[in-house]
Amino acid sequence: MNSSKSDLPSRLLLNLEPWRNAAHWRIAFSGGLDSTVLLHLLAHLVKTESLPPLCAVHIHHGLQAAADAWPQHCQSICDALGVPLLIERVKVQPGASLERAARDARYAVFSSLTQANDVLLTGQHRDDQAETLLFRLLRGAGVRGLSGMPAQRPVGQGTLIRPLLDISRAGLEEYAQAHQLRWIEDPSNQDRQFSRNYLRHQVMPLLSARWPQAQASMSRSAAHLREAQGLLDELAQIDLAQAATAHDYAWLGLPSLELAPLAALSTARQRNAISHWLEPFTQLPDTDHWSGWTDLCKAAPDASPVWRLAEGELHRSAGRVWWLSGNWLRAPVIGADWQVPSSALRLADNGRVMFSGQAPCGPLRIAYRQGGEVMHLADRGHRDLKRLLNERAVPGFVRGRLPLLFRGDKLLAVANLPGLDGNGQDGWQLHWQPTDEDQGLS
Repeated sequence: MNSSKSDLPSRLLLNLEPWRNAAHWRIAFSGGLDSTVLLHLLAHLVKTESLPPLCAVHIHHGLQAAADAWPQHCQSICDALGVPLLIERVKVQPGASLERAARDARYAVFSSLTQANDVLLTGQHRDDQAETLLFRLLRGAGVRGLSGMPAQRPVGQGTLIRPLLDISRAGLEEYAQAHQLRWIEDPSNQDRQFSRNYLRHQVMPLLSARWPQAQASMSRSAAHLREAQGLLDELAQIDLAQAATAHDYAWLGLPSLELAPLAALSTARQRNAISHWLEPFTQLPDTDHWSGWTDLCKAAPDASPVWRLAEGELHRSAGRVWWLSGNWLRAPVIGADWQVPSSALRLADNGRVMFSGQAPCGPLRIAYRQGGEVMHLADRGHRDLKRLLNERAVPGFVRGRLPLLFRGDKLLAVANLPGLDGNGQDGWQLHWQPTDEDQGLS
């Protein structure tokens, strides 16, 4: 239903009720109709309601000559309303989609500005939601994509809120005209070469002429699909809990799952669980490009398959799947002399090593496995390092980066592996902290 100008403030307040104790409310202010109405509503509500401090943020992309006048327009509006304005200029990276590049640049700024307990408010409305649903439907999106824009989501260290998603554009226009608001009409919004503009100007009017409630119905469908996605997320959490088992290599700090419980699920449930698990780490492939997961699951038991994704790799080893990114994908430099063993030694692209107890006499060096190494164990004599690593089921991707401590050509210790990591009689152990990077939650 359209909201009349009289009940729009109360609808907005109701939608923002859970965030009235936030530290700040920052309004993404483009100067267009939606954000102008949102800013005007809040600037007047703050006079009679106890609300967090308001601040507007205008992002200047510099993509067209007309945009150079927009910061001054936004400044004059904010000055008249008594709302502080922050103007941020960004450089949009060229690429296949100018719309996406501009959006990425915009949200990078929003993320950096939104601190803990801050709220970022944006002006998308019900018609935008309907366009999003139709646009994603035509691109073959799944349930998550077709659930449209969420009313809230994390951004930076705070939360992004879309409080106008249940308000029609017509309702916003009615409010703007009643209050004689001035807003910017972006010329690019008329350019039909952009898919969203084509849908807005060519397709939506035809649909609405035949079905007057089309946009409201599509927005309602998006809400149903959001509910369905919520159920899929709950199912994923149940399935992932079965695979989040304890293991001997938790100290690696890597996200990992036991493969057997996942492999026992149907194909659809596997994909649902793994998508949910990987979503914080990487962009996921579309439905047609999941063969990497199938290959990883079905590879021979002694194989070490890898599924390469946009921001990292999924490895199978030691009965688990492991998410690797960052330094884990870079081969460590061969090694380094340890000149001051009383202090930790930083290793290029491989964290650092240190001793507990009194360090053994030198000269000492750290190196990595090349093959053929032999280690002397007090109770077992000389043993091949490869066999010792097999006995401990060391994941394959770790073996080439485990720090090995040598004195001359003699292998003294293998970091972090019980029984191989030091000398019990002399009371020292070699400890490895694999990375200083944040690998995400396992």
